[in-house]
Amino acid sequence: MNAEHDRQRCLVTGASGYIGGRLVPQLLAAGHRVRCLARTPEKLRDHPWYDDVTVAQGDVLDRDAVADALRGVDVAYYLVHALGTGKDFEETDREAARIFAEEARRAGVRRIVYLGGLTPAGVPEHELSPHLRSRAEVGHILLESGVPTTVLRAAVIIGSGSASFEMLRYLTERLPVMVTPSWVHTRIQPIAVRDVLRCLVVAASMPPEVSRAFDVGGPDVLTYRDMMLRYAEVARLPRRLVVGVPMLSPGLSSHWVGLVTPVPASIARPLTESLRHEVVCQERDIEEWVTFPAGSPVGFDEAVRLALRRVQEAQVATRWSSAALPGAPSDPLPTDPDWAGGSLYTDERERLVDASPDRLWDVVEGIGGEHGWYSFPLAWAVRGWLDRFVGGVGLRRGRRDAKRLRVGDSLDFWRVEEIERGRLLRLRAEMRLPGLAWLELTVEPAGDGRARYHQRALFHPHGLAGQAYWWSVAPFHAVVFGGMARNIAAAAERPASDSDAAPSG
Repeated sequence: MNAEHDRQRCLVTGASGYIGGRLVPQLLAAGHRVRCLARTPEKLRDHPWYDDVTVAQGDVLDRDAVADALRGVDVAYYLVHALGTGKDFEETDREAARIFAEEARRAGVRRIVYLGGLTPAGVPEHELSPHLRSRAEVGHILLESGVPTTVLRAAVIIGSGSASFEMLRYLTERLPVMVTPSWVHTRIQPIAVRDVLRCLVVAASMPPEVSRAFDVGGPDVLTYRDMMLRYAEVARLPRRLVVGVPMLSPGLSSHWVGLVTPVPASIARPLTESLRHEVVCQERDIEEWVTFPAGSPVGFDEAVRLALRRVQEAQVATRWSSAALPGAPSDPLPTDPDWAGGSLYTDERERLVDASPDRLWDVVEGIGGEHGWYSFPLAWAVRGWLDRFVGGVGLRRGRRDAKRLRVGDSLDFWRVEEIERGRLLRLRAEMRLPGLAWLELTVEPAGDGRARYHQRALFHPHGLAGQAYWWSVAPFHAVVFGGMARNIAAAAERPASDSDAAPSG
């Protein structure tokens, strides 16, 4: 039997979350029909697969909503947990799992699939961290439901946007010398997010006699210290010095992680508490059911390399584009938490313009080159000179065509990353920066023949240098970006012949 080609009616809970949002398109690609249970369906509308699924509104604590969502379902994915929701999260997890298990049995569901946490061998469950203990208890409840159940138990998941990866990433990038808790010496078996997704998809087609937990992990077993050092090597950072300090408790560690990384302390705490014990796969039985392609399971170094490439090349496109670009399952998504991918600083301006959307768009598309940047020309010139001084491209490239742009065009020290004719122009910075930067210019109709202009500058800092850069230039944004919005609006409001000949500031 070729299990991977069975077609099922699947329910995915947690579709607005990190794993669920990536699982849905994988299930659709495998030919399954998908229904999503979401407390707030609006959170799913930015996904490119939204029109290919049905969405049921409800919470996993609402028995009636769960029963309605499970009706007619073959395979039910349980991908929710109450991490970071308060002191009573264990009771919340317990109650939600019981409701889901009971209603799945009543609905005649053929299989439940759950992604839990890898638990340490030989450690009694009462000695586990509250987070791991709760994940283990949920797995037991689902396995005892009377419905054949697959429980996948994973440790650290490596993929852009995952809490575990972002914690690792920013601890390493921001601290060349790290004074760390003793848990940096704990052995861990990380797994790439694409391998987790493959296991989840295959689990839908397991035969009914299979009802058990499986350990899932990549080929490498590393300490957290090893992971930080290898991350630094893959990211081409100078070698990090890691010094363990035993007296740092999980609580203090979580505040330290929250300070240094974008991961909130409320989420960092259960993650750090879970690192007190060794989490290594005790069996590899999942490989009896999952056929991994060549090069999989993905090793730690390659998983980091893939995740970094998604952050560096795809994050803005996948988060802010109106149409998502095709990519790997590990790509960041619009509904990732705000801290996923690290800090993202923005400067936003909006103006109502007494000109038609077409007229305003002509000004937007004509920006740069001889027309300049409509704001404080000396500031732009100085930034161009500084960029050339450090080996960058400066403002010398101009533009290919005076009036029309296309994706890939160079535009002074920017490059056109996306253009939706008449609506959106997104530029990616190519000047030398300690981070990634974009400039989005948007035109929308405002009624009565007028237009609305929206301008957004975005900066994704790299390390402490990036943080320092943003805050050093932030005081000038009102002049540079505020003036830019005003002058673009004014240029659009002038007659076309006057605007075309007008100076840039």
